Amino acid sequence: MEIINSVEKLKSTVSALRKDNKTVGLVPTMGALHQGHASLVERSVKENDATVVSVFVNPTQFNDKKDLEVYPRTLEADCRLLESIGATYVFAPSVDEVYPEPDTRSFSYPPTDTVMEGAFRPGHFNGVCQIVSKLFMFVEPDRAYFGEKDFQQIAVINAMVADYRQQKAAWAERLTICPCPIVREADGLALSSRNTLLAPEERAIAPAIFRALSESVAYSKSHTVAETKQYAINAINAVDGLEVQYYDIVNASTLASVSLWDEAEHVQGCITVFCGAKPIRLIDNINYK
Repeated sequence: MEIINSVEKLKSTVSALRKDNKTVGLVPTMGALHQGHASLVERSVKENDATVVSVFVNPTQFNDKKDLEVYPRTLEADCRLLESIGATYVFAPSVDEVYPEPDTRSFSYPPTDTVMEGAFRPGHFNGVCQIVSKLFMFVEPDRAYFGEKDFQQIAVINAMVADYRQQKAAWAERLTICPCPIVREADGLALSSRNTLLAPEERAIAPAIFRALSESVAYSKSHTVAETKQYAINAINAVDGLEVQYYDIVNASTLASVSLWDEAEHVQGCITVFCGAKPIRLIDNINYK
């Protein structure tokens, strides 16, 4: 496995692979890797001749500077994990390497990027599109892998890629976005880099989030969307130390809120919960149909 720090080196490396007709998979990450990330990398290794994993804490997607400061950074451990599961290259650039000058590009794909996380974290998805589009341009992968824990992010990235396809960007026309299932702890908590920030007592209560979501699926079979939404919110807020920031039940394709179960073919519940005194912000989602 080779660690690459410069964009120029990354591009030349990928160019050489292309000349040999090798397929390339990309797994964009912000590091602090866990088994959820590993599952994405392992799938890419199976499906491509070479796998590039980016490890870069992207400053433009943080609307809270404190959140950026405390985001875990564990590059050495990340590289050990990536080598053990067969990654070919790690792209670990500096901020100046990725943003030699401010990125002033603006992306807008409502409602996918304006609801839920988009509403509560202004500018977040614009930053996501900035960094992910740069990675796509640098690597020009055949496939890119994203975890479904960030369900809304995948919808926004799909919208962005569709936009670039309309613009006839060569990298977009060759690219397939590959969503990958959420990986959970035995007690149901979705794996997240932020979980490392939880104190033991906070880690103990966090599984109540997925437990409430799971129970709400059964509840939904005989109740309305509004009743189901409130059921999940009440169950989580009843746990001392947990507070729902938002919960919405949406069309899984457009992310527009639904009021009736038959409004969309696929319906997803997406939630963000504050956990503990700091607090740590945890996201999760679940499919209703």
